[in-house]
Amino acid sequence: MSVAVLGAGAWGTALAQMLASDGREVVLWAREPELVEEINAAHTNSLFLPSARLAPGIRATGELSEVATAGLVLAVTPAQHLAAVLQAMPRHPVDLVLCSKGIEAGSGRLMNHVAREAAPGSAVAVLSGPTFAHEVAAGLPTAVTLACSGGDEQWHRLHPVIARETFRPYYSDDVTGAEIGGAVKNVLAIACGVVDGLGLGQNARAALIARGYAEMLRFGEALGAQRDTLAGLCGLGDLVLTCSSTASRNFSLGKALGEGGDPAMLMADRRTVAEGAHTAPVLTELAARHGVAMPIAAAVYRLLHGAPARDIVAELLARPLGPETDA
Repeated sequence: MSVAVLGAGAWGTALAQMLASDGREVVLWAREPELVEEINAAHTNSLFLPSARLAPGIRATGELSEVATAGLVLAVTPAQHLAAVLQAMPRHPVDLVLCSKGIEAGSGRLMNHVAREAAPGSAVAVLSGPTFAHEVAAGLPTAVTLACSGGDEQWHRLHPVIARETFRPYYSDDVTGAEIGGAVKNVLAIACGVVDGLGLGQNARAALIARGYAEMLRFGEALGAQRDTLAGLCGLGDLVLTCSSTASRNFSLGKALGEGGDPAMLMADRRTVAEGAHTAPVLTELAARHGVAMPIAAAVYRLLHGAPARDIVAELLARPLGPETDA
């Protein structure tokens, strides 16, 4: 099966590197002409993944028509641009694996809903889990969830192509759960970064992870996700990773906010996308629409709109005490 990756940011490049590690040819689509030239000439991506020497089987292109001929496409474009990129493709692959984590602003749609409308002929799957791009590119052990809308048949078609000795996908049929875990953890990672930036300590961060996970479960179940999915790699696993390291774009954004940075300036200065900043407003709106209490997510939304970090933390600490299983 021919393989292509849509998006040559850090994560897209790392996935292309992983897929090409056994000698497979992989087409990697990049928006920037200078990046296409660099990848093909120097086998590097100094803009987004400078630590990696790229496999010779990776061929970059700026033409969506060259991606369209692949049987399997991994879509790694920023969540807010997925619809436009898929709509611009002249044809769509048999299998479309979504690797970006977010919720579409404005519509409130999960990425699988966006993809089903923009690429109606494709069987959609979601790849999600605790994955830092530089570690995947380096071949370090990684496990992910591969949630297949096409069930066992699609799983058996995809996992032989995607799995490697150090890259282990685990099957799920819960596409909704896989997406919600990835989207919500980005928002919670911003909150954990704030805790770090304010110097509130490890106890506070652990408590926030646990309470944030409870928010993830409530929201996921309201939208039809399975608890077991959210307790797995694409939920709790991803949450623990991204809430614990400045290698996470969302965590590092939160840390800068906790240190007093201006939200607008921090977002404008960032070359890479911290998806949690785009997800927080629509997540807060969806939670309210479904009657789901998500005080941490709502606090991140307010923080990104200029509310002082210490004031928000004080408000969270002043919430009424009660049973842990309540909101």
